[in-house]
Amino acid sequence: MGIVTVNGLQLAYEIHGDDGGLPLLLIAGLGQQRAGWHPDLLATLGRRGYRVIVFDNRDAGESTHLDALGRPDLAAVLAGRFERAPYTLADLADDALGLLGALHIESAHLLGQSMGGMIAQVVALRQPGRVRSLTSLMSHPGDHRVQPSPEALGLFLRPAPDSLDASLLAAQEAQQVLGSPEFAPDEAWLAARTRIYWDRRGDPNGLLRQAAALLSAPDRTADLATLSTPTLVVHGGADPLVPVLGGRLTAAAIPAAELLEIDGMGHDLPRPVWDRVLDKLEDVVHRGEAGRRPLVAAS
Repeated sequence: MGIVTVNGLQLAYEIHGDDGGLPLLLIAGLGQQRAGWHPDLLATLGRRGYRVIVFDNRDAGESTHLDALGRPDLAAVLAGRFERAPYTLADLADDALGLLGALHIESAHLLGQSMGGMIAQVVALRQPGRVRSLTSLMSHPGDHRVQPSPEALGLFLRPAPDSLDASLLAAQEAQQVLGSPEFAPDEAWLAARTRIYWDRRGDPNGLLRQAAALLSAPDRTADLATLSTPTLVVHGGADPLVPVLGGRLTAAAIPAAELLEIDGMGHDLPRPVWDRVLDKLEDVVHRGEAGRRPLVAAS
């Protein structure tokens, strides 16, 4: 684990895999921490030849929490007063770019999950030369036709847990709503992840500040049409939080995108689908590496 200062903030990060592996930056979703990536998945990525960087976004985990910004007025943001958002998806994208710079990584393959997929899209739009390939997982292009189910939305309207036991119960309830209906959950890991989240400071107001950034972001559909970055879009057919329409719209917007829909997958990444997803990831990474211009030695 390390800490770097980026944009005046401290970002906590970890690197998994060999130093010589292909750089792969994983960007977490709303309220998630770097511990949200299953350790066995990180180990598998390392064995597949990646140098995997995971980190806590601002307002999550062991990165800087912007407590002075307080609780955002989500009602105002939802009403279209986007200036009331404490920060933007572009700020979160700049954090990710700043982390790569601090680690002296000129360019990397990006994989973003949920809100992280949106951040990865913005990174690719802002600095396409620094993105070798883009994988957008269970995300969408900012099209407001993509709406969560009432049950999924209700999870974010509950009072924040005030104890570890309450947090564990809330995580179980969230898994029942968001998890993949055709795949058994890894209950031991989910409980362990929840304990780590609790120990590393779950932050309800921080989650809401991230949500304000997400909700105030403009539709990226037209801009994504300009991307030539090799892209993989992965989405579960049973996702209640970001319905599969989100993946279809993302893939349709990006000319170089391939869509992988997985029947029975919800808003998570169950172990039985890892190999299928990582095989497709390998394909898009190969396309990204093939498209890189070789460095010309100075004469």
